[in-house]
Amino acid sequence: MNYSLLALDLDGTLTNSRKEITPRSRRAIEAALGLGVSIILASGRPVLGIAPLAHDLGLFSRNAYILAYNGALLLSCETGEVVWQRTVGLEAIETVFSYARTHRLAALAYDEEGVITEMPDDPYIHKEAYNNSIPIRRVADLFAEVSLPQPKVMIVGEPSLLGPARQELQALLGDSADASFSEPCFMEITAKGVQKANSLDVLLSILGKRREALMVVGDGLNDVPMFQIAGLAVAMGNASLEVKSHAHVVTASNEEDGVALAIEKHILGL
Repeated sequence: MNYSLLALDLDGTLTNSRKEITPRSRRAIEAALGLGVSIILASGRPVLGIAPLAHDLGLFSRNAYILAYNGALLLSCETGEVVWQRTVGLEAIETVFSYARTHRLAALAYDEEGVITEMPDDPYIHKEAYNNSIPIRRVADLFAEVSLPQPKVMIVGEPSLLGPARQELQALLGDSADASFSEPCFMEITAKGVQKANSLDVLLSILGKRREALMVVGDGLNDVPMFQIAGLAVAMGNASLEVKSHAHVVTASNEEDGVALAIEKHILGL
């Protein structure tokens, strides 16, 4: 099968534990681009956290896309235009931030430069900033800083606290937004129905491609819906057994050039 679209998760997949893309993975992606394959960087990260990697790979002005905020936004690297977007309304955002403040949980949003939050010293706020290589700005009133609907806002904290909080918050949000986990310590609030897989289906429709043409590589539970629509689903060696059980094949870990090996075998035919 010839795969003409390649969707790559970032953290734990394309990047290693040092948040680096290895030279072998760079070469493999460049070779795939040379064959006309559309590259899609698919992540829960904001555009701010994905764009530097896209620049690093030389994807801008080329046949590539950024799928950000866990699927809430699709950006064409070739044109720089947002081709699809879903946002959380201001009323829902106010509900989220009010809930977080009442329960002394750290909430965050993003501005043009990085993370904004009322709790800049929270360790999970620092983890989100580190994951994206972006700064943290303290604000006195988080909701006052948000003037427009957002693709995603977050509540972060100890998993033991966030589990019950998600159920309570989802009840408050109703059908206005979804609260889900990208990691046990990261609760993401997005528009109803937002998932990486749904955004990939939108992109496939825009490009006039079938699901069978899509190859997906990932390591997390939020990658499993992408696996379920892909012609080829590749789990990383560092993925959990549950994630691996949903994949067609398993490659090496993100410390062992797993992405490069998958591209070389299934796209380049090496």
